[in-house]
Amino acid sequence: MKKGIDLKYINFSDEDLHRANTINLAAYLQSKGERLKKVGSTYQYIYSDGSGMHDSVTIYENKWYDHKNQRGGYAVKFLQEFFNMSFQESMLELLGVSCSELTHAPPKEYKPKPFELPEANDNIRRVMAYLTKQRYIAPEVVAHFAREKKIYESKKYHNAVFVGMDENGTPQQAHARSTITFGKPFRITVAGSDTRYSFSHFGVSDRLYVFEASIDMLSFITLYPKDWQQHSYIAMNGVYESAVLTALENHSELKRIYLCTDNDEGGIEAACRLSDILEQHGYSDVARLVPTQKDWNEDLKERNGAEYLPAVPHRRWKLYLQTADELAPVSIDRNRLASQLSGIYQSGDYVKLAAFCLSTAERFSKIGGSGVSFDRFRESLKTGYKPYTDKGGISVKAKKLCGLVRNTYSQLSKHTLTAEQMRNTAQLLCETADHALRLNAEETLSQDTEQTETPEEAPRAFEISM
Repeated sequence: MKKGIDLKYINFSDEDLHRANTINLAAYLQSKGERLKKVGSTYQYIYSDGSGMHDSVTIYENKWYDHKNQRGGYAVKFLQEFFNMSFQESMLELLGVSCSELTHAPPKEYKPKPFELPEANDNIRRVMAYLTKQRYIAPEVVAHFAREKKIYESKKYHNAVFVGMDENGTPQQAHARSTITFGKPFRITVAGSDTRYSFSHFGVSDRLYVFEASIDMLSFITLYPKDWQQHSYIAMNGVYESAVLTALENHSELKRIYLCTDNDEGGIEAACRLSDILEQHGYSDVARLVPTQKDWNEDLKERNGAEYLPAVPHRRWKLYLQTADELAPVSIDRNRLASQLSGIYQSGDYVKLAAFCLSTAERFSKIGGSGVSFDRFRESLKTGYKPYTDKGGISVKAKKLCGLVRNTYSQLSKHTLTAEQMRNTAQLLCETADHALRLNAEETLSQDTEQTETPEEAPRAFEISM
């Protein structure tokens, strides 16, 4: 970058923005020496800030999503959020133009603040009143954790402080939240916290109940108090799975895991993602417990006749599964499969496109020797769909589908294929069907909400001919 050029006067075209936002974000971060952890088809971005280590960001191709803070986007926004770059600096960086020597310099060594619990008040009257009167948590449950010094009231702000301890009973993590009953509540993870630990209770049974937040955990215990001290419970302080994995490593008796995340879009995706992570770590006995309302505290409010927030269904997931379930075989012409594919795709009927792809996949699978039926392919779409990976707007999904259709078209145009190529083409057809359903769901939801994307939110889709 030449000296004297003011970044704010650089104009970028839509194509520039598209190029920047479609960069493989995981590959970019790895090239910069950032810490990533492979989790199935996605990556976890692990980073530090003033409150400690974090691993709640999932990266999939050019998209990212922060499960704890419920926000996400594409490469440009990622650099703005996590590297504190301006829009112009992010664009130049992703397009391969150096803004300054600092842009490509090794990151400065991060020195975390030492962990220190907020000073405790001499009583917990305000916290006790808040948790029992406003949140309806049983007083004896609050008292139990207070005696263990896992709940206390801070002296300066009278916040409720929830403490996470290691296996030796030493505080390693803390989360504070305000006890005010008006306005937006204040919540913060105490600086220097080790997120491998969190607010928890460990019993003697083989059950571990996992929650998003401390109040959810306390509410569940209040709702289901029978022999509760025999079992184990942990609050993730959002959706940090590191605390769950640490707990499982330190307590080998825990075999049955119950994911008790919220009954909303974020909670449903968190449960799905955690289930996959736990399976990869060898834990197969994983079940989901779902609150009737938005979360367990809302269930507790309902029981006490107070106003509560209802559950929020995951509309995208529900629509995808419903549409997949209704797919039926369609007639295919083995002499003109490529042209059939092109015609259906160009018509914009993505449900029909998915049905055609599965019908064709069944034929190729049979010839290739694997013999997977239409019904089995359809079931694999339903069981294989991961809502936490289904991010991005219409233009991104249209671009992805277009690329798959082009590859599929190329395979269907070949006159001879080996048995292995037949089986691989069947899998490609199944993947194309999956992304056709994803795009169909996105378009349906967009029409329902009458929302449109802006160039800043997603890359622009380009017309691509066969």
